[in-house]
Amino acid sequence: MSGASGAPYGIKVLETLAKTDFRVHLVTTPTAERILRYETGRDPADLRRLAHAVHAIDDFFAPIASGSHDFAGMIVAPCSMKTVGLIANGIADDLIARTGDVCLKERRPLALVVRETPLSTIHLRNMTTLSEAGATIVPAMPAFYTKPKSIDDMVAYVAGKALDALRVPHDLYPRWKPMPE
Repeated sequence: MSGASGAPYGIKVLETLAKTDFRVHLVTTPTAERILRYETGRDPADLRRLAHAVHAIDDFFAPIASGSHDFAGMIVAPCSMKTVGLIANGIADDLIARTGDVCLKERRPLALVVRETPLSTIHLRNMTTLSEAGATIVPAMPAFYTKPKSIDDMVAYVAGKALDALRVPHDLYPRWKPMPE
């Protein structure tokens, strides 16, 4: 989780992954932890309990910092434009950016739940660079064909789309069905 608004997206991804057989590594920026408290009132320790391993943002000895460590992929939710810029430009100066770089160089799935509006030309170029390199850009834009009844339904949809990018089975939102004529 990087320092952007949208902590509920990261929480929903973690809660869903905790119910699977996937081994979950968690990395949060200090700003992400502050935003988590502000937006949800939750303590970062709540999130740590949902992960199998928790790594400090500057821990370049974490297994996920190496391409030789076998892992399925990465979701950054929420993903700040700073993190987008770092990964897009190969500036691996923290563990999130380094692990994103590993995903791209090893051709592993990388899903970024980007949070910013409006988007500048620089943001768009960085996201285009990432998409061309193999990342999946998952804008935090809920769908309405799912007929959401709550904010949680809208959060679940976006989290589900990020999980889809890594082919993680879930039932967070109803799948598209053709509209009756």
